[in-house]
Amino acid sequence: MSTSPPGALIRPAAPQDMAAIAEIYAYYVTDTVITFEETPPPPAYWRQRLRDLAERGLPFLVAEAAGSVAGYAYAAPWRPKPAYRHTVENTIYLAPGRTGQGIGGALLAELVERCAGTDVRQIMAVIADTGDDTSPRLHRRFGFTEVGRLTEVGFKHGKWLDTVLMQRTLRGPGQG
Repeated sequence: MSTSPPGALIRPAAPQDMAAIAEIYAYYVTDTVITFEETPPPPAYWRQRLRDLAERGLPFLVAEAAGSVAGYAYAAPWRPKPAYRHTVENTIYLAPGRTGQGIGGALLAELVERCAGTDVRQIMAVIADTGDDTSPRLHRRFGFTEVGRLTEVGFKHGKWLDTVLMQRTLRGPGQG
């Protein structure tokens, strides 16, 4: 495992973490425009997501602090078509009140490291443009570059939203 922030442990997610993950995500679904999801998925959805990613050999991580899940991150297939099999999309969410503590950076560092140990060549980040540069800045720290913008592709809480696309290349199949 990579370096964890003080007071937190970055580890693989387990089935018993899924209720906490569902709760964290539900906050972002109902109270923010960071995700375009409009109905929070239940823990059963998250247990299936964990199984699916494990079967694909993709990482699903949690940051544990003081005995509870302080955040999570995973890499999931970017698109379903076979030619995209070496490209993933990253996802990172922190529990409310856990931002600014180094947890997001620790999760992203570990996620990138674990993806580098697979056949992943590209990691994509699709970030809702909320006017806050925190997530793009975090991704830039870890070698992601902005590669595009999708204009007014989401409508949530009464407003049209853009997404920023960021990308990081890893060594992959055929890259020696």
